[in-house]
Amino acid sequence: MKLNDILNHTSEWLKGEGPNSNIVISSRIRLARNLDKLPFPNWANKKQSEEVLKKVEGAIAGVDYLKKTTVFRLEDLDSVDKQFLVERHLMSHEHAQKADSKAVAVDEEEVISIMINEEDHIRMQVMQSGFNLFEAWSIINKIDDLLAKELPFAFSADLGYLTACPTNTGTAMRGSVMLHLPALVMTRQIDRVLAAISKLSFTTRGLYGEGTQATGNFFQVSNQVSLGLSEDNIIENLNGLIRQIIEQEGQAREVMLSRNRSLLEDRINRAFGILKSAHIISSQETTELLSMVRMGYDLGIIKELDHRRINELFIITQPAHLQKLENKKLSVQERDVKRAEIIRSRLKI
Repeated sequence: MKLNDILNHTSEWLKGEGPNSNIVISSRIRLARNLDKLPFPNWANKKQSEEVLKKVEGAIAGVDYLKKTTVFRLEDLDSVDKQFLVERHLMSHEHAQKADSKAVAVDEEEVISIMINEEDHIRMQVMQSGFNLFEAWSIINKIDDLLAKELPFAFSADLGYLTACPTNTGTAMRGSVMLHLPALVMTRQIDRVLAAISKLSFTTRGLYGEGTQATGNFFQVSNQVSLGLSEDNIIENLNGLIRQIIEQEGQAREVMLSRNRSLLEDRINRAFGILKSAHIISSQETTELLSMVRMGYDLGIIKELDHRRINELFIITQPAHLQKLENKKLSVQERDVKRAEIIRSRLKI
């Protein structure tokens, strides 16, 4: 598989399928692992980092379950390629910063990605569309077991898996759910919800994870603690929290429809109209307008679209995707023009 093959492929998490897909965009399970007797990436020298890279590459190649996975060395990618992988949620922004002795392995369906020499030697993740944490856990648990047969993971009988950041020690598992919560934002209930999430030892981030702010009414909720909890405990706790948020968002949407239907319909249709007619549009405005259109589809106000097409537009209009489509670097204004052109083309009914 070549990197450009991904460009015209619909990622698993963008398909708009799975349980509660009207509110939950995707579910992700991530595991951190380090190799025994080798320094963590931030303390390793170049020789040690290369040793880790080669060992993990060899292990991936030796696992039949991962035979449809391609390893991309970051030193072989330019800045647009790396940002492209970040935009598709296949690697972190931090991983893209320095290319030395780093790689990311991606499978053809974009369900599995494995970062090598990020904060830990291995950061593997599995993503599923909709509210589907247990399915993501089932897949990644199998991958973890298979890689453990090939690699000696750093493990303590008292602490669990050893990681670069103490908060990840234990199961070294992070469960995350991406939610679309426009009604809670519009009814000004979101601050109360976010405060309650924080008190329960969960954290909330934006569309692109750690260090990003919520845009387009997207919120990524994940566990903060893994030490002292089993994987099932973490998933069950997160599941319970997400169910409550889904219920609150659903209730907020019903209230908005019953009390301000005309105003809501007007706002949604205006957003749809701008997207269908604009000839220059920024990334931020696109995200905000698509958020309204997505809610309009979920509420039955807009019937011409579906989750898949809307979700794809969120990603295909990101800066690196636009430049990959044009096969050249674009200025900000050129991207804004190209973005509007793509949106108009894909929203033709």
